[in-house]
Amino acid sequence: MKNHNFHEALPMRLSRYFLPVLKETPSDAQIASHRLMLRAGMIRQQAAGIYSWLPLGWKVLKNIERIVDEEQQRAGHIPLLMPTLQPADLWRESGRYDDYGDEMLRITDRHGRDMLYGPTNEEMITDIFRGHVGSYKDLPLTLYHIQWKFRDEVRPRFGVMRGREFLMKDGYNFDLTKEDALHAYNRHLVSYIRTYERMGLQAIPMRADSGPIGGDDTHEFLVLAETGESEVFYDANVTDIKLGQRDIDYDNVDECRAVMEEFTTLYARTDETHDADEFAKVPADRQRTARGIEVGQIFYFGTKYSDPMGATVQGPDGKPTPVHMGSHGIGVSRLLGAIIEASHDENGIIWPEGVTPFHVGIVNLKQGDDEADGACDALYKSFAALGLEPLYDDRKERAGAKFATMDLIGLPWRITVGPRGLKNGVVEVTSRRTGESEEMTPELAVAKIAQIYADL
Repeated sequence: MKNHNFHEALPMRLSRYFLPVLKETPSDAQIASHRLMLRAGMIRQQAAGIYSWLPLGWKVLKNIERIVDEEQQRAGHIPLLMPTLQPADLWRESGRYDDYGDEMLRITDRHGRDMLYGPTNEEMITDIFRGHVGSYKDLPLTLYHIQWKFRDEVRPRFGVMRGREFLMKDGYNFDLTKEDALHAYNRHLVSYIRTYERMGLQAIPMRADSGPIGGDDTHEFLVLAETGESEVFYDANVTDIKLGQRDIDYDNVDECRAVMEEFTTLYARTDETHDADEFAKVPADRQRTARGIEVGQIFYFGTKYSDPMGATVQGPDGKPTPVHMGSHGIGVSRLLGAIIEASHDENGIIWPEGVTPFHVGIVNLKQGDDEADGACDALYKSFAALGLEPLYDDRKERAGAKFATMDLIGLPWRITVGPRGLKNGVVEVTSRRTGESEEMTPELAVAKIAQIYADL
């Protein structure tokens, strides 16, 4: 019996896909990412700040999640999954149950027990740690999960940028000493920079305020965008620093510290920690003020949770020692909005290759023409055989409508197939980012696009 894979059996044809694009701009969408996600049929609002992720949005969200996951594990961090609902008693132990405020959604179950929909997981991970780890020999340890969170924003807005329910990666390190925990902090900073760069983003680490998480050391990662909620002040030279393809040894303390210093020595701060006197020392021609979108944050908070919750290990001297901790968050669903804010034009989204929902769009200019249909099918199979996923627009629509849809949903590459080009043995390859088109044989078109993704 022949083993049919997904691509052989069901090519992703737009005529069969669920892509409810909107022609009109939604009146309540104030920023580009919210407007374009609604127009491109990526999300649907179900309640204030709560969205269903429709197929196109879900595909991008899973791509972002995969990159976050891969880079966490590359840094030696271990995935698990904690529940969305948490017992209030854990938060009473840490003293945060009453301190957290109205953003916490408090729930009572049928037995009258106080529960909450988790906004973060410091207490629960500390409880897991203290129940299973007893010796310093089991350290260092960093655990993380990617899970839905809920914060009851008083005014949810900007679509997935400031929703109430959101997908987040939160990780937690447990170390014997402050020095070990600061290495974990630096390691996270390096892994986050690599994560963002793989998504086509530059996220600048900026000295920040710790808020309700607590702790002394914290950096936020901000993507510069006009619609950012934070005012930021920075040295223009910060934007020239790239990690690129450097091979970092995450166990090497000096190597991680060097990257951390490289990315954080120049002035870059959010408005909460801005110091006008320090900023004045930056050469005037390099002083910049802008808006930024927060897409992640790392904290070192020492024994803030391990002390009240009794998370100790037996130290080398045989005595119980409270562990030093830190936490590290990346807004997975928020990143989707941030990428669009940083990468769009008047026609729609422009996905970076690292996160695009489909690798390439195939547009058939004359659906029903045997030669055009056959060429499109052949292209589809060639890409699928290379592990790439095209979206084939096989609708009986005029060319302008097909191009408008492709521009709106933002696939980085488009191949246009029509009878006129096929007579000369060519198809047209178009870059969404530059708008430049090039004619070439179908074989060369496949090879060109395959090479682009191979180089990622």
